Amino acid sequence: MKLESDNLLTDKVIEVTSLLTSIVNNYAPACFSSSFGAEDMVLIDMIFKYAPEIEVFTLDTGRLPQETYELIQKVIELYHQPIHIYFPESDDVEAYTQTHGPNGFYQSVELRKKCCHIRKVLPLKRALLGKKSWITGMRREQAITRKDLPLSEWDSEHKLEKFNPLITWTRDDVWNYIKKYNTPYNILHDQGYESIGCAPCTRAITVGEDIRAGRWWWENADTKECGLHKN
Repeated sequence: MKLESDNLLTDKVIEVTSLLTSIVNNYAPACFSSSFGAEDMVLIDMIFKYAPEIEVFTLDTGRLPQETYELIQKVIELYHQPIHIYFPESDDVEAYTQTHGPNGFYQSVELRKKCCHIRKVLPLKRALLGKKSWITGMRREQAITRKDLPLSEWDSEHKLEKFNPLITWTRDDVWNYIKKYNTPYNILHDQGYESIGCAPCTRAITVGEDIRAGRWWWENADTKECGLHKN
């Protein structure tokens, strides 16, 4: 069974690396948006090894866990490749905080999405300017909002092609890759955090909970997206 599992993982890795090469050849300039979760670390490892022409960037919301910052630094030092970091506009953050308080996002879905819009959606628009393609680490298995995720789709809002190379990967696939290739990962995963975002909006989950139950846990499952990915 282990040999069969290893072969299946190898096949999936070949599929993804082939897709990354195709993106470089046909959809450049290309970029990968990373939040440094487990899935994203799989793609970072493949991109830096096999398709370094793809720009890797992250959105620093100003509210990330310290463990995420430590991982970003570790990745830069390990791979000797740049990570492009985009920040929200300070005036927008200041206005939101003065009006709603530093944790106003807990008050309603509307205010939470407004915070995400300022800290993530607007910086993403800047990050994608001039790009022909955008790669994500999303998987169908992650959430009810992602169950019909396609391998590629036209992003009409940003006017580029969007690729989701890991759509068929399972959680086991992700962690088997990380173990097999000794890929660094966020240590919060060892503390029960399955999906990691901003510190105030992320918690560890318990056995039996949905893998994204720790994100915006005070909301219903069908509202749990930040606005970066619109199907």
